[in-house]
Amino acid sequence: MAHRVLVVGGGVIGLSCAWRLAANGHAVTVVAPTPGRDGASWVAAGMLAPVTEVQFGEAALTEFLLEGARAWKEFSAALEEASGHDIGYDQSGTLTVALDTSDRAALDQLLAYQHTLGCTAHRRTASECRRLVPALSPMVCGGIEVPGDHHVDNRALLRALVAAGRAAGVTFVPLTVTAISAGESLGGRLHGGPANGGLVAVLSDGSRLDADRILLAAGVGTPHVGGLEGAGLPEIRPVKGHILRLGPAGSDVGGPPLLTRTVRALVHGRSIYLVPRPDRTLVVGATMEERGHDVTVRAGAVHELLCDARAVVPGIDELELLEAQAGLRPATLDNTPVVGWTALDGVAVASGHFRNGMLLAPVTAATVVDLFAATAP
Repeated sequence: MAHRVLVVGGGVIGLSCAWRLAANGHAVTVVAPTPGRDGASWVAAGMLAPVTEVQFGEAALTEFLLEGARAWKEFSAALEEASGHDIGYDQSGTLTVALDTSDRAALDQLLAYQHTLGCTAHRRTASECRRLVPALSPMVCGGIEVPGDHHVDNRALLRALVAAGRAAGVTFVPLTVTAISAGESLGGRLHGGPANGGLVAVLSDGSRLDADRILLAAGVGTPHVGGLEGAGLPEIRPVKGHILRLGPAGSDVGGPPLLTRTVRALVHGRSIYLVPRPDRTLVVGATMEERGHDVTVRAGAVHELLCDARAVVPGIDELELLEAQAGLRPATLDNTPVVGWTALDGVAVASGHFRNGMLLAPVTAATVVDLFAATAP
């Protein structure tokens, strides 16, 4: 049964769900100020890294992340065909390196844990690491190669999702949803079941939109939508991350790329990553800060990222600093995304993806499509 679906949020999760829902016959409207540029998705590195994102004690989440990675090949092919855009899906793998012996010991512990989870990851000596990535510092003392951890150009991905959504009939409204409520004709509906009447979304300009279903996918903005009292949403908090973009300068514009695969590193216990783009720019990130909804760019955070990145890949000294931005990742208490019906009839949520929004977009969209296709319990 086709529904009128209103998607709140224009990041990678909202756009992926909107495209897939529209492709499955639903009449979809996305409400977001700047679809594709909203939230954390635009300020991201685009890593698809279930193995290198492994955290101790998160075995169940790792299984979900691996499922997300398996879905990406089909998802990327379908999206590029539907949109006509290349999304920069790169399968060259990831190398995580250690700068000192303490970092090496920490990576060895992580590698052992990755193996207990059945992950494919290989210990590499310092010389093997430099053969894989010649631009590495001679100070690097070994690392872990993960061939199955890939990356995508996040901005190309977002542009493709908007284009694919439009091609599938998605309507985009460049406003925000300030509140939702049940329509006047709503009677006693079953929890999570089909609406007998409808739902109403109040927009930032005072107008209203009717829908049979509403999907809350606005990241850290999700809890700020009015009318969600009694929805049963878990806490979704913002985790700030500074990120940089570097590019070739002057006469080096036409030269070879500094990196051809993602490099992650531990630098005296601090994490850093450098992700190459097809246009020879590099994304460098990212800090992890509990600062509420603050998105100001701090000089100290930029300095720390640059110092750690150049300790691993000294050649970044010759690159131009193109951007320094900060985004807010939507995180739950246990870092596990929330995808499913809320306690409000006809209202679903897809949020809390923390550091893995890009990776989990395909499986999240598939879950939401199945959810909206289901009949009342």
